[in-house]
Amino acid sequence: MGSNRRNLFINGEWVNAQGGAEFPVYNPATGEIWARVADASRADARAAIAAAEAAYPKWSGMSHSARARIIHKVGDILDARAKEFQDALIDEGGSWIGKTMFETGYSSGIYRAAAAAAYQVNGEILPSDHGKLSLVMRVPLGVVSVISPWNFPLILSSRGFAPALAVGNCVVLKPSEETPVAGGLLIAEIMEEAGIPKGVFNVITCSREHVAEVGDELISNPAVRGVSFTGSTAVGRQVATKAGGLLKRCCVELGGKDALIVLEDADIERAVNAATFGSFMHQGQICMSVERVIVHSKIAKEFTDKFVANTKKLKVGNPREMANCIGPVINKTQLGKIRAQVDEAVAQGATILCGGKNNGLFFEPTILTNVTRNMKVFREETFGPVAPVLVANSVDEAVEIANDSDYGLSAGIITRDEEKGLEVARRLHTGMAHINDSSVNDEPHVPFGGIGASGLGRHGGKQGIDTFTEMRWITVERGGRHYPPPFLMNPGH
Repeated sequence: MGSNRRNLFINGEWVNAQGGAEFPVYNPATGEIWARVADASRADARAAIAAAEAAYPKWSGMSHSARARIIHKVGDILDARAKEFQDALIDEGGSWIGKTMFETGYSSGIYRAAAAAAYQVNGEILPSDHGKLSLVMRVPLGVVSVISPWNFPLILSSRGFAPALAVGNCVVLKPSEETPVAGGLLIAEIMEEAGIPKGVFNVITCSREHVAEVGDELISNPAVRGVSFTGSTAVGRQVATKAGGLLKRCCVELGGKDALIVLEDADIERAVNAATFGSFMHQGQICMSVERVIVHSKIAKEFTDKFVANTKKLKVGNPREMANCIGPVINKTQLGKIRAQVDEAVAQGATILCGGKNNGLFFEPTILTNVTRNMKVFREETFGPVAPVLVANSVDEAVEIANDSDYGLSAGIITRDEEKGLEVARRLHTGMAHINDSSVNDEPHVPFGGIGASGLGRHGGKQGIDTFTEMRWITVERGGRHYPPPFLMNPGH
């Protein structure tokens, strides 16, 4: 099997979509068809969910150490097959080769952290007024649907399902139609190689035309007890609304409009590096990309001049070449959104300091100034290589600008004064904040997630275990609790 794998992975078997339907997957750098992949329907999704439901009793009943061994082995196999994933990430997702090396290395760590999570499903023993044995325990949900995006498909699919599997759930994964191989089918291959039992892990792929019906089945099917979604805020709202109406557990990690705040005492080189990486890594197609650079007026000119100079060094081109750290954006729809935001900003008075042009899907790294808060490039997620620079005259103003957003995922704060950085971090309305670093930050064992339009719930860490387990209270009565006499068979006893 390789990158041309077309079939779905259901109940441990590679099967065609019903009717043999398939859809093309394009290489965004060349525009050529790279693969043809099975195009699942609602019926295929239903079959995958049924397989997961049937596998659940045995998998959840398996010892935590046995599950952990399998999940840990997945990480080892991923390391051994990293080159296959890197090739798929480049050709299918337009990823720069350096980004793919990071993504494969990081993802194997996700599986090791998930294996460790199997040992951390802890409970409590509570005191009881009646002398009961009073236990609180966490148990798996059952079947969990995972819907993952295209920008970091290996990381974000793995993060979505690996902890859920480790703690005893069974999974149906639907990767993005843009990256079904790197985000799903290649993962199924290594899960199969690691010895995952049939039905425990399933992958269904579908075209954009079938996303609505397949997605609906993955949420509304009665056997599904939890949903993990990573993607846009618009779709995430629909997923959370549907799951919430059905009283199902839902974790949604959505978009961002993250700020990098550069205070007047900042190390300028550190700030420029954080801004360049945070704004332009993977063409800005990261949920926690820097999409607003807020710099103190006293250092604004020096910072901006050096930021522009550093950005102009970035090379755009074939992402297979290490020198070309800026590859294509994922598709024409995304290109149109980026183009429209930049053009509107310029029409309303913004100035392009560098970039601003595109050649097909290759969009130049772009820095804008004179950006106002009514512009879409300030308000809406761009998800492209565009960095608006805004000037603040005080810490308070910088915080106020940063908080003027519906989103609240991550933030970066550059300052030589760590205490001041912590103070600013506490005032930001974000799920995460990083002092003297970019907003682009993650580790497999941390509670990753945002607030507001950036989502609900957390992936990773102890909080990630709680996301995919249910709490139960169980007691054993030992004679200390007495019912009122009228309810007793023998009131005198």
